[in-house]
Amino acid sequence: MLLAITLGVIQMCVVTASTEVILDTDIGDDIDDTWALMFLISSQRVNLKMIVTACDDTDAKALLVAKMLERIKRTDIPIGKGIKTSDKKINQLKWIEGYSLDKYPGVLYENGIEKMVEIIRSSKDKITLCVIGPMTNIAKALEIAPDIAEKARVVTMAGSVYKGYGGSERRDCEYNVCRDSASARKVFSAPWEITMIPLDTCGTIILRGDKFRQIRESNSPYAQVVIENYNIWTNRAHYPADESSVLFDTLAVYCVWSEDVVGVETVNILIDEEGKTNPDEKGKPIRTALYWKDKEKFENELVHCLTKR
Repeated sequence: MLLAITLGVIQMCVVTASTEVILDTDIGDDIDDTWALMFLISSQRVNLKMIVTACDDTDAKALLVAKMLERIKRTDIPIGKGIKTSDKKINQLKWIEGYSLDKYPGVLYENGIEKMVEIIRSSKDKITLCVIGPMTNIAKALEIAPDIAEKARVVTMAGSVYKGYGGSERRDCEYNVCRDSASARKVFSAPWEITMIPLDTCGTIILRGDKFRQIRESNSPYAQVVIENYNIWTNRAHYPADESSVLFDTLAVYCVWSEDVVGVETVNILIDEEGKTNPDEKGKPIRTALYWKDKEKFENELVHCLTKR
């Protein structure tokens, strides 16, 4: 078996509230991006420098982010528009009906990728790029400025190494990689540290019972934004009334500041033409969250952050 694994848990970077983070998100597609954004902001663990919208109608997605930031009183966080790849309607369109940016007090950059490059280049310390969507924007940033790989690290929800969707014992073609596998290969080949959160761990995160109830009944603005969007999300009817959908991206956000709930090992990963992330000795060494150490702690932290005032 062509495979190279460095055994043992790799020590993570030290992350504090002053650590600068850029979130690249395809929010407006799957609802987990909304949960992840509210989790990242409510945690107060990092300095979120910008949110960049990715994939399909990035204009509508920027509007969605703007309304969310206004609701939680965090319009100090800049928004950047990423590459628009289609006019496909977002799955939370009802939530922004009648909303406009006419009186929006925050900053919105039309070219979010150029601003991303500028932030990375001007930062004194390494920026963390938290990438929870297809990697189109990040590949373009590398094309514009290959030197950013020296001043950033990547934490991404991506791939399927040994387990697939729903915890299946197969390697699946995970959406964020398969949607734009060419960009993923460019990002994975750049000389920066990558921590990958694959389906092996994040593919089974569902809040049920009391944990979901706490969020549904909370008066916290973070929880209210999450539940309002979940309830009008196009795919809501496909999931039970008393539980969440699969919250893939929330684990990537958590791993920006801590890896204590997962086992991280270095695996040589090669992305094939289909977009599968195959263990292969010819691949790039990628820090990979392969298994859970304390899923309960993670879920409790997610609930705690989203329900606090």
